[in-house]
Amino acid sequence: MNQSPWKEKFLPVILLLTLGGLWEGAVRLWDFPAYILPGPVRIFHAMLDRAEILVVHSLVTLSEIAVGFLVAFIVGVLLALALQSSRILERALLPLLIASQTIPVFAIAPLLILWFGYGMGSKIVMTAIIVFFPIVINTFEGLKAADPDLLSLLRIMEASPWQILWKVRIPQALPFIFSGIKIGVAVSVIGAVIGEWVGARKGLGYLMIHANAQLEVDLVFASIFCLSLMGVGLYGFVEVLERACIPWSWEGQKKGEASS
Repeated sequence: MNQSPWKEKFLPVILLLTLGGLWEGAVRLWDFPAYILPGPVRIFHAMLDRAEILVVHSLVTLSEIAVGFLVAFIVGVLLALALQSSRILERALLPLLIASQTIPVFAIAPLLILWFGYGMGSKIVMTAIIVFFPIVINTFEGLKAADPDLLSLLRIMEASPWQILWKVRIPQALPFIFSGIKIGVAVSVIGAVIGEWVGARKGLGYLMIHANAQLEVDLVFASIFCLSLMGVGLYGFVEVLERACIPWSWEGQKKGEASS
């Protein structure tokens, strides 16, 4: 049964408003101090009063995310292509990639600050490290998932490996690639903020640490809200891009939802 468009669009908003109302009611009922837990109304006023500083630091964090994500995407796709083209590279590098995910990002953040300084460089690298793994793995799996019958047909027709890659493997891997991009863009905010927590002069992570030290907890929550809004916006942008690049995948999803 299909859900009405009204429910699909407004149900999340209604849920968010309900949770906000319960939060505000609890803060007022138990009279929590603002430096412990401010209510949504106070946080909203903090966002309005400190809008200029929030925008400035948000743009810094967004720049770090954008550059770090771009670096991770380029390197991740190239490495996935190399892994798919060479069984030796796959056996040698894939276990190392998996093992690298067991390293806590907080453990290497101070080293990145030491190596790349307090500027944007260390935050870009931290973002790229977090985003890199889902992109390379999903791209690699997508390249491997190409239709074997179609690959055999192209080989019989003496198509070159380059033609097979561009005509079959990459088009069929696009849904996998966009899945990796969506995962990566959702966690990219974490990488930038962790880098800013460890050492920075600008950015929402820096603003959160500074505001927390001044007991401006409403500004801390306002920064968190900006980060959440940034993550949701980036995810939505990727979905729009996905619909434009692989419309046949979205049409198939709609048909499946209509038949269910």
